[in-house]
Amino acid sequence: MLPSLRTRTSLPSLVEEFFNGDLFPKFFDMENKYSIPAVNIIEGKDEFRIEVAAPGLNKEDFRIQLDNSVMTVSSEKEEKHEEKDEKVMRKEFSYCSFRRSFSLPETVNVDKIKANHKDGILQIVVPKREEAKEKPAREIKIS
Repeated sequence: MLPSLRTRTSLPSLVEEFFNGDLFPKFFDMENKYSIPAVNIIEGKDEFRIEVAAPGLNKEDFRIQLDNSVMTVSSEKEEKHEEKDEKVMRKEFSYCSFRRSFSLPETVNVDKIKANHKDGILQIVVPKREEAKEKPAREIKIS
């Protein structure tokens, strides 16, 4: 739903709150379940580093695929929680997933891509080919 500008009276009706608000975050608190994790892309001298911030996910939750020059990072995680009491039984589950794709330049060595996961951050190192690396400045002698 698009956000709308509205003025509130002293006692808004339940119907007004239901139809004018964003239904899912209020009733199911799902606003963070379907968000795409933040990504940093850093270009170094010899490589590109892609950092995916995904707290709460383990390395087993990620999948990295390479199809031609498109690298796709995805994750699917399902959590189940069950509480049993003498009179009450409650079962909750949640499911979250995301998919991010990156077009890799021709200057990278796709055969040497590496990934690691630490402290909620998935880091993917995409090395540059030798011919694409910056070469130090040199002086050319004039003959």
